[in-house]
Amino acid sequence: MNKIVTLFLTLTLTALSVCSKELLTDKSSRLKELDAYWKEVSRCVNKGDFAGYKATCHKDGVIVSGSSNKAYPLSIALKRWEKDFTNTKSGKVKAIVEFRFSKRLGDNTTAHETGMFCYTSIKPDGTTTKDYIHLEALLLKRGSWKIMMEYQKSKGTAEEWGESARGQKF
Repeated sequence: MNKIVTLFLTLTLTALSVCSKELLTDKSSRLKELDAYWKEVSRCVNKGDFAGYKATCHKDGVIVSGSSNKAYPLSIALKRWEKDFTNTKSGKVKAIVEFRFSKRLGDNTTAHETGMFCYTSIKPDGTTTKDYIHLEALLLKRGSWKIMMEYQKSKGTAEEWGESARGQKF
């Protein structure tokens, strides 16, 4: 009887070990892909690449604004933001966006990211504006990762941004 129990426990622990390694590998792959996604979003903003930025968004995406208590199609926000991308691309302003995440949930096709972003705008006269925003993002992978819901929860502070440095940066 003891041999059967020992064999059962050994097989169970082996199966759990294999499954947990697969889950860790899946998580690691997902996070690498998402890291690349956020780096691409940053590159598009920094270079003023509107077409590239739009390509990171799901066609049916939604933006939620905690500060204005509104939710609306991301396509409307994109139309409003296009001018900023054009100004960045032409050199009229410099734009920089950085992301930091404190919580990253998901599987191979779905991701929910919680964190902050810092959007910096520099005008030709050197005037710099920094906006710190608490963010939740829902992304879907259908071939490539696309943002489905961007929830700009609330304004943050430089202090919170500094504290978030322990999170992952992009």
